[in-house]
Amino acid sequence: MQVRADRVSLEGHHGPLLPPTSLTVGEGDLAIVHGEPGVGVTAFGLALAGRLKPTTGTVHAEGTDTALPGLVAVVDAPGVSEPDDALPLRVVVGEELALAHRPAGKEDVARWLAGHDAAPFAGTRFENLAPVLRTRLLTELAAEREGVRLLVLDTPDRHTSDVESWAGLAREQAERGFAVVVLAATTPLSALPFTPARLGSAEQPEPQHHSPEPTPTEELPASTDEVTE
Repeated sequence: MQVRADRVSLEGHHGPLLPPTSLTVGEGDLAIVHGEPGVGVTAFGLALAGRLKPTTGTVHAEGTDTALPGLVAVVDAPGVSEPDDALPLRVVVGEELALAHRPAGKEDVARWLAGHDAAPFAGTRFENLAPVLRTRLLTELAAEREGVRLLVLDTPDRHTSDVESWAGLAREQAERGFAVVVLAATTPLSALPFTPARLGSAEQPEPQHHSPEPTPTEELPASTDEVTE
């Protein structure tokens, strides 16, 4: 599966939101897309997800019959998919599980939080979660949606200057076989872990490709049988 954006641009009511931008990502790929802070970064993510129709250019998926809105999850987009800061974590998790068409009752939420090492934070207001926990949980919830193969992490750097906290998370998801795009805006280019794609560019560097992590195999104990002559 690949998602291709070909010279996608978007016009807003007051001028350009997004200059023509191209990007291609497939399963196991990790791309970082850097742009100036503002709505253009999120607009590109929404275009990748088929939630905004480009003014010019095209976005299409290859190797799948799933339409873009069911194939792509935009994680924590400001003003779009970010949770209400005042809600406790357990409510956010319940809403996200319901969105993924998974059991979302009180016990289901408690079980999910425990399985993701977040049970102690069930009653914590979402705005008070540590940035790394916030991004990890929202990404894992998005990854549970049936049919989703591309995760778009929208400006996790707006919550923290710790680049590795979100870059490591993105690599883990790529190693699981997802296509992953991280939209970055406030991180200096020199601080990014590899050369990013750029908003407004048609010629982009290749994304990093990550092979799935091998499944651990249990080593058999050495034989203690003696050889009898």
